[in-house]
Amino acid sequence: MYVCLCKNVTDSDIEAAVANGCGNMRELKSALGVGSQCGRCTSHAREVLYEAKQTAHSGPVQYATPLQTSHLQTSLNMESCYT
Repeated sequence: MYVCLCKNVTDSDIEAAVANGCGNMRELKSALGVGSQCGRCTSHAREVLYEAKQTAHSGPVQYATPLQTSHLQTSLNMESCYT
């Protein structure tokens, strides 16, 4: 979606700029020109910047390695030896 019509900047452009190191509005304005014309987009651009930074800092989702049933069975067998 377009964030800045004056400079034809989309939310994807802002997300890419954050991924490339833009971390604040001054850097975003310098890189993309967003907010440099009429200024009406500044608050929305700031919101998109904030959300993109949150997503970038969260990193990729890491899932736990599933437990293999053979390991589970071995553990259960060992427990029965001690009881």
